[in-house]
Amino acid sequence: MRRRWPFVLCLLPFAFAAAQPPPLPSLREQAEIQQQWLKARLERVLPSLMRKHGVAMWLVICREYNEDPVFFSLVSPTVLSARRRTIYLFFDRAEDKGLERLALGGGSNGGLYTVHRDPDSPNREIYGDAQWTLLRKLIEERRPATIAVNISHTHAFADGLSAGEREKLQDALGPEFTKRLIRAENLAVEYIALRLPEMLPAYRHMVEIAHSLIGRAFSNEVITPGKTTNHDVVWWLREQVARLGHTVWFHPTVRVQKAAKTGVSVLRDDAPVLIERGDVLHVDFGFSALRLNTDTQHMGYVLREAEKDVPEGIKRALKNTNRLQDIVMERIRPGRSGNEVLADALDAMKAESINGSVYCHPVGDHGHGSGPLIGLWDRQQGVPGRGDTVILPNTWFSIELSATTPVPEWDNKDLWIGQEEDAALDATGRISWVLRRQSEYHLVR
Repeated sequence: MRRRWPFVLCLLPFAFAAAQPPPLPSLREQAEIQQQWLKARLERVLPSLMRKHGVAMWLVICREYNEDPVFFSLVSPTVLSARRRTIYLFFDRAEDKGLERLALGGGSNGGLYTVHRDPDSPNREIYGDAQWTLLRKLIEERRPATIAVNISHTHAFADGLSAGEREKLQDALGPEFTKRLIRAENLAVEYIALRLPEMLPAYRHMVEIAHSLIGRAFSNEVITPGKTTNHDVVWWLREQVARLGHTVWFHPTVRVQKAAKTGVSVLRDDAPVLIERGDVLHVDFGFSALRLNTDTQHMGYVLREAEKDVPEGIKRALKNTNRLQDIVMERIRPGRSGNEVLADALDAMKAESINGSVYCHPVGDHGHGSGPLIGLWDRQQGVPGRGDTVILPNTWFSIELSATTPVPEWDNKDLWIGQEEDAALDATGRISWVLRRQSEYHLVR
């Protein structure tokens, strides 16, 4: 009998986060899970979005190694690139008949698409001009009122139609159907952003693995004060992810702050820095599996010889960012734009005399995901375009922020604390942490 994936959730206190959770299942089992998710997204999510945005037909057109950003959210986990040219045609046949899903090029993705071939080709392959001829024929037969394509000045996730493919498309359609082309930007954006409730247990398991790896990285298993550098920790994380059979979607960073430094002492991570007793550590780490991505920032402290606990001033700095997390989470609600949440949160932050910044982003199919931005680290006045996008239920966010706090034990020099935890909005719009947030430092003894 095939082993079932338990999706075990560790409920131990944060201090025990280094306990190793069970691994993800085999790649074959992961593919089966992803295929179920894809089927549900195509059947439950996409039809309602097309009707919401007034789209009768949606075309996703791309070529091998130049895939549309939405492509990998539309295909089976075993599809690793477009085949030559792949054209997906989605046509709304009305409420009672459902959504028609056609593939011109490529396969059926496990029966989720109806494949159309060139009837005049000896091997029935469809390639080159034959694809465009067949596309025109299929559109003429269906005569959609609107034809959505992925062109956007604002959202990368809705800007996947290349200039060359657009020219070929317009040539194939002719004047009559070219007039029906529309840019339904939010169709692609929201399709990528929306999460199925059944995805959450798997994602929680991934976040548990991320927390466990960070807990081990910021411990004596990896760090020997006075011998280990921040780069040693970074490459340990990379090696562990590779051993688990996963990948990272960005190179991790480990930064070191030292009491002897003046000002906000976040040391650069592009050169090795020796980790010593009394240092405060920061990690930014995310890995990819199941075509999902985690994103986490945690803090660590290296105890001095005589210390048994973190100094109170350094603890207070972490509590300030925990409070800023609360402020942001309280304001994330469906229907509000990212810029509205940002402005409201910053006002509340200043009213509580917290010196911080907020730069949250969606997460899921991509690490920096599709949907509304709640600030950028260098744009605290709001983000035109992407910050104006509204928050939806059934979406995930990385709650990313930082604050600086004077530390008495450091002669009142500022300590910078950066935190990032993944959170999920459910179908009702209620937001909660996917696993748990950091409220105590990882300790190196």
